[in-house]
Amino acid sequence: MTVTLRQAVPADAAAGGALHRRCWAETYRGIADPEVLEPRLADHAGWTRRWERALADGPPHTLAEDTDGTLVGFAVAGPSRMDDAPTPQELYALYTLRSQHGTGLGERLLHAVLPDADCMLWVSEENHRARAFYARHGFAPDGGRQLYDGLGAWELRLVRPRGT
Repeated sequence: MTVTLRQAVPADAAAGGALHRRCWAETYRGIADPEVLEPRLADHAGWTRRWERALADGPPHTLAEDTDGTLVGFAVAGPSRMDDAPTPQELYALYTLRSQHGTGLGERLLHAVLPDADCMLWVSEENHRARAFYARHGFAPDGGRQLYDGLGAWELRLVRPRGT
């Protein structure tokens, strides 16, 4: 299967929201507080609304699409959202379906949205697979830690200097 990358357009909101929801289900079940996660996953319309807003107002979203048109991953980055951010850029999200793990798609998405820039991101403390992925790509914890209410889970801030 060949996967191509492209920029999302407003018409992708429903499919993007469904992909995002499925990635969260695959990634965070067993990590996040189920009392927080499951109601959020059940709100299918909410995922579409959030994607509609993000595609209208936010930075570009890069989608990964397989040959039959099915979305299998996405990434989005932009200016750091923290006033005292350690880097000017932030990776807001990078997700692939579990079926794409180990294919190199995550790396392609990462390089598409952050080719060579100082960058920070937040990752679930218990998401060991993602933490290992980011470590392979030069990201390291800088001591930042926060409770992400949207998951009921702790996150670590990882930072990557330019050129790594």
